[in-house]
Amino acid sequence: MAHSPSGTPAARLIQGLPAILSVLTALTALCVWELYVRLSGIPALVLPAPSRVAEQIVVNRAMLWANTLPTLQATLTGFAFSVSVALALSLLIDFTPKLRRALFPVFVISQTLPLVAIAPLVVLWFGFGLTPKILLVALVTFFPMLVALVDGYDSTEPDIEALLGSMGASRWSIFRRARFPSAMPYFFAGLRISITYAVVAAIFAEYVGARAGLGIVILNAKNSFRPDLMLAAVVISSLLTLLLFGATALLQRLVLGWRHAGTAP
Repeated sequence: MAHSPSGTPAARLIQGLPAILSVLTALTALCVWELYVRLSGIPALVLPAPSRVAEQIVVNRAMLWANTLPTLQATLTGFAFSVSVALALSLLIDFTPKLRRALFPVFVISQTLPLVAIAPLVVLWFGFGLTPKILLVALVTFFPMLVALVDGYDSTEPDIEALLGSMGASRWSIFRRARFPSAMPYFFAGLRISITYAVVAAIFAEYVGARAGLGIVILNAKNSFRPDLMLAAVVISSLLTLLLFGATALLQRLVLGWRHAGTAP
């Protein structure tokens, strides 16, 4: 049996070349940063070297882990709430098209509100618990998913809907069998975009007011003139974002595996 060209080692190497180049670029940037700090003699109080930041991650790993968990909890809880809101609103808009013209301007306006001004008010209204973080994460992340879902519903082939209608399918049945599956690739695209904002929103909410979290670590490090510890917390937040982004990509592959069923391994 002939093997697909895409399965050869050379083809796999070519496919993985962008990722390899990205890793090499990041390593090169870190090496240049390290050399600059060491050769220039710039104080660590101004610009800590990557090795010093890595050292802070190791030395303060227990403290960073203890503050990562609240951030992760706020991110996942707020994001789950955001997904629920986006799905409910998309259903409402799809089944009541006139609502799109009425509600979309309101949603767009909600995205123009500066987070730096809204976050303190949300914390003031709802306290220092989990609720303000959930609301801020949802506010930042629901709109890309809502737009993706609505556009996905509209991408359904009219012929498929006409065929199902001719067979006596109800509006809900057409939605469940045609419109919702057509929207799934769009939904996961919006999901990947939104998850990158979720961690940032949770950390910013903690930065404004919280008892624990990476935002508190960053705030305390800033007040203590510890840029090395501040960057250590930033690295952890970046790794957390990459982990969640990878999880959404894996979930997409599991849910939409049928889209790859016809491709060669």
